[in-house]
Amino acid sequence: MVSEVTIDAVRAAAARIADRVHRTPLWRSETLSRRVGAPVWLKAENLQKTGSFKARGATNAVRRLPHDARARGIVTISAGNHAQAVAYAAQPEGLRCVVVMPATAAQSKVAACRGYGAEVVLHGTVADAFARYEALVRDEGLIPVHPFDHPDVIAGQGTVGVEIAEDLPDAGLVLVPVGGGGLISGIAVALRGVGMGARLVGVEPETSNAMGQALAAGRPVPVTPASIADGLGAPAVSARTLEIVRHLVDEVVEVRDDEIVAAIRVLLERTKLLVEPAGAAGLAALLAGRVRADGAPVVVVLSGGNVDLERVRTWL
Repeated sequence: MVSEVTIDAVRAAAARIADRVHRTPLWRSETLSRRVGAPVWLKAENLQKTGSFKARGATNAVRRLPHDARARGIVTISAGNHAQAVAYAAQPEGLRCVVVMPATAAQSKVAACRGYGAEVVLHGTVADAFARYEALVRDEGLIPVHPFDHPDVIAGQGTVGVEIAEDLPDAGLVLVPVGGGGLISGIAVALRGVGMGARLVGVEPETSNAMGQALAAGRPVPVTPASIADGLGAPAVSARTLEIVRHLVDEVVEVRDDEIVAAIRVLLERTKLLVEPAGAAGLAALLAGRVRADGAPVVVVLSGGNVDLERVRTWL
């Protein structure tokens, strides 16, 4: 299963999506470098189209759809970032796009999806929303664009890794937020595919730890996400992402919500970057000492910046 997503697929995705996504900057932070005792570089996917890395995988998956699938329309499930990305990818293609979101989704993310022309279905908890998404696939024949359990989505996310390898080939540590595992799976395929030996560490909230639970059990395990990092709130990982992480990722660590909030504050105060909780998880692990830099250059993937300003006020 690991070979299902290859470095060639990631490179093809990079060419396929180049006109619709940004090649995001990799910036060095002197303040953070001094604080952790190693050069710290920030991969600013919070500045990506739609506000997160999700635009990469969604665009690749939508552009790979066969003609008959396009006529049926597409559906996805997401707390917000993947929903926005799929809506963004579908709009210029003229596709019907339905996005299912939990009832607690941030209103800013709901509004963004509608702004891209998607039909938004708000439904219950994260688990409830997944069930509604599956029902729409089954009952209406819509084509699913799963947020992480999809080879074309994973290949698209892997383009983040290609850019890291090209911009900082001597990186010794790469920190990646983990929810369902699509981003770290794609980055892992990319980095290992180009022969980059950097230590690759996934970071998830301790109260939304679907990947950690799956690694411990040896299979996907259902969890009840409870972190402020809603972008990492997958109710379970998939067999596909679990296998890639087991084979290609060095470690997955957990962080607390208060550590995530502290990282958001540091990013805003010291780098002037506004990052959502999911996007700050990697830096939280570094600043809290959950991962040691050991002096080698560190890349922290800031996976997204779609934050509800009212919620920011309560956190900060």
